[in-house]
Amino acid sequence: MRVISLFLIGAMVFSCKGEKKYHDEPRSVSVTDSIGALAAIRAFQDDMNEEFKNPETSPLPDRYRKDFESLDFFEADTTYQIRARLERTPESIPFLMPTTTERTSKERVYGIVRFQLKGKAFELEVYQNEALMQEEGYADYLFLPFTDITNGELTYGGGRYLDLRIPEGDVIVLDFNRAYNPYCAYNKKYSCPLVPAKNHVDLPVRAGVRAFKGQ
Repeated sequence: MRVISLFLIGAMVFSCKGEKKYHDEPRSVSVTDSIGALAAIRAFQDDMNEEFKNPETSPLPDRYRKDFESLDFFEADTTYQIRARLERTPESIPFLMPTTTERTSKERVYGIVRFQLKGKAFELEVYQNEALMQEEGYADYLFLPFTDITNGELTYGGGRYLDLRIPEGDVIVLDFNRAYNPYCAYNKKYSCPLVPAKNHVDLPVRAGVRAFKGQ
């Protein structure tokens, strides 16, 4: 897996690191095969660790990267793999999403995902980047930023991101085990989209990447 991300300050903003945005195409996810799902989550974690160790792809400043061993992940938990209902919003108008710097990211609301987690119902917006969708291999790429009750304590205060692909039907799998920090959580030279207030999950989402201890 290759990390996809936002340009550095001074370049066009897409997300949170080098050439494109967010992460590359997720490995396939099955919520019915628990053994295979757990293995895929752990493979995702291994891939992220390799990206962070590599000086050409890591967002970490050298002082943190030289001794880096692993990101701090919650234990893999398939109860955080959710089949959500996707309601497309084809008439939505592109808007400028604020970032951690003065720059903005041009997005549109591709749709609304509706799901239940821990017995509570949620509706979150998923976004499509106007520039990225024109690039080969990314026409079906979606971005889901979210906040939850763990932010600022167990996880990064600014929230986390999920990367998705447009499904053929109206069901989309949200795997919060793949929730990751924006790159500005590790290095302030990156410019990262801010999570819209409406994308708050009013529960502690104990899955995915925890807060970076090197901060």
